[in-house]
Amino acid sequence: MVAVSMKWSFSPTISASRPRRVNRFSGVAMASAGASVDNVKVTQGLGDLPKVVLTSVHGSEAELYLYGGCVTSWKVASKDLLFVRPDAVFTGQKPISGGIPHCFPQFGPGAMQQHGFARNMNWSIVSSENVEGNPTITLELKDGPYSRSMWDYSFQALYKVTLDKSTLATELKVTNTDEKPFSFTTALHTYFKASVTGASVRGLKGCKTLNKDPDPKNPVEGKEERDAVTFPGFVDCVYLDAPGELQLDNGLGDVITIKNTNWSDAVLWNPHLTMESCYKDFVCVENAKIGKVQLDPKQSWTALQHLSLA
Repeated sequence: MVAVSMKWSFSPTISASRPRRVNRFSGVAMASAGASVDNVKVTQGLGDLPKVVLTSVHGSEAELYLYGGCVTSWKVASKDLLFVRPDAVFTGQKPISGGIPHCFPQFGPGAMQQHGFARNMNWSIVSSENVEGNPTITLELKDGPYSRSMWDYSFQALYKVTLDKSTLATELKVTNTDEKPFSFTTALHTYFKASVTGASVRGLKGCKTLNKDPDPKNPVEGKEERDAVTFPGFVDCVYLDAPGELQLDNGLGDVITIKNTNWSDAVLWNPHLTMESCYKDFVCVENAKIGKVQLDPKQSWTALQHLSLA
């Protein structure tokens, strides 16, 4: 196992000048942003935003952007299982639309902007390691003037991403570093590449549902009766107390198992004709925490997601 400690930070305001980048490996500064250590490579992505590429010895690959702490690609046997919308922008001015965006500290609409601020901020690399050829990287997000303008609390979020032969695992740990308690809601808004007419999700039968169609402000309560939930039109539905394992058939010949620990709820979403240019090419299956998580000072909350290709 090779352990690497790195720190890359830069101003949250994108300017014409190139941001200052600092990388540390065993106490030695790496001058180049494109330097690679084992199976973790830091490079410039779209819009010159810093991007991390993880490569497993088994041939799988993942990419994530420090802006938003957003995983944008997960490839197994050269096939990308995630989806980035064609209208996604990589300017550092708005969230990346696709991959696995963070919703924190608010899921959906509410007192602050849609889905909170974590997907609009620059995360930092704090460490990485290589275990038997499989890379792991940990990102960190802390409060700053931008976050405090919406949510006046001190916090730390650590996001660990691990790539294996046919799996992508994430661990999100939120710690209250303030002197007063706070609460939050959160989700991983995962976009999966799919054929929407053939895609289905199994494992949700019997769950209590909050259907946001047609009025997201007044969701209709119900119970899921289907063994396989499909996407026949506009879909925006919350599944409360969802099981720890779901199966997504993406309609393209792949079955992806979605396991989780401590993500108590699930959300299915497809915009249908409200996003006519691409709705046929993806579905969102999101692990979420719809009810508020309450943390006292120094307390932490951790949730895991494990995606695997059958």
